[in-house]
Amino acid sequence: MTDTQLDTGSPQQQRKRRWVLIGITALFLIGSALYAVYAALVLSKREYTDNAYVGGNVVTLTAQVTGNVVAISADETQQVQAGAELIKLDPVDAEVALAQAEAKLGSVVRQLREQYTGLSQYEATVVLRRKELIRAQDDFARRQPLAADQTLPLEEVAHAQQTVQTAESALSVAEKQLETARAGLQGVTIEQHPNVLAAKADFIQAWIAARRNAVLAPVSGYIGKRSVQVGTHVVPGTALMTIIPVDQLWVDANFKESELRNIRVGQPVTLEADAYGGKIEYHGKVLGLSPGTGSAFSLLPAQNATGNWIKVVQRVPVRIALDPQELRAHPLRVGLSMLATADTHDTSGQMLGAPAPANPAYITQAPTVPMKQADEAARSIIAKQLAKG
Repeated sequence: MTDTQLDTGSPQQQRKRRWVLIGITALFLIGSALYAVYAALVLSKREYTDNAYVGGNVVTLTAQVTGNVVAISADETQQVQAGAELIKLDPVDAEVALAQAEAKLGSVVRQLREQYTGLSQYEATVVLRRKELIRAQDDFARRQPLAADQTLPLEEVAHAQQTVQTAESALSVAEKQLETARAGLQGVTIEQHPNVLAAKADFIQAWIAARRNAVLAPVSGYIGKRSVQVGTHVVPGTALMTIIPVDQLWVDANFKESELRNIRVGQPVTLEADAYGGKIEYHGKVLGLSPGTGSAFSLLPAQNATGNWIKVVQRVPVRIALDPQELRAHPLRVGLSMLATADTHDTSGQMLGAPAPANPAYITQAPTVPMKQADEAARSIIAKQLAKG
């Protein structure tokens, strides 16, 4: 090998190569410094997890009365509105019970009306017995002087005295009967009598049960799972189907315990759904942090004080609210996987969660029975029976 072959270049080329290497090294150092600054100012103020899932209210529709299913008006994946009739039970038994309750209420009103009418009869009987006693006392008073003069036989005077005693006994019986009748009726009208109120309550209960044969949707949403079939005999509490309101969704992000140091309520969170492949970005905020780890609420909590112990990093669920407008534009489903990145620059918020609001967070009026109509129906029966009297 000659000296010409060992020559790596002219001095000018060597200097040029040296400056290129210096430039590359400088660029690398500057990039490393910028990345270090970016990591310190930005990345250190973010917490990321792919252990996040969409959550929501899963409303279970249950039966309130006993009956056989005769019609089902909605199936899985279909949308329903609050108040819509989804399931209908056989109304025969409920209608028979309602008719019996109506007859019982009318019968109780009639019986009490007769008792109130009998009360005036007892009062008239007392007045009559008092007059008879006064007349018997007067007769006995007139005969006593004549008996002393032996004008009248003693036997007739004795009969007059017995008549007084009989009248006193009859008056006492009549007064006791009047007292007994008044004890159950005095001071209360027929409409407010306890027997009428009890029969009225039974009628209202039967009236409500008859209307609960139509099972209504408590919320608007989509049918998630239907477990009832036509002809099934259901009892109160039987789960019939589930409804998921897709406008009441959130994200539960399970951050590691080492990532919770700077997470606070109210911090902004950006989210991506695997269902949209990262093309759609959601913007939410932290609602609160669970007071315990996921393992603490599991069916079989870990017993770390027994046997050999291996430390496992725990995760804490963090509830994240979603933007309703973004949710309407790009619907999600319960259980979908999400990627969550929390911005932890602002650490002035609470570490757990806000107090519960004074007003209910969720409310429905759909399955509420109109009690006013039931009361009016009972009053109509009572008034009809009183009018017949």
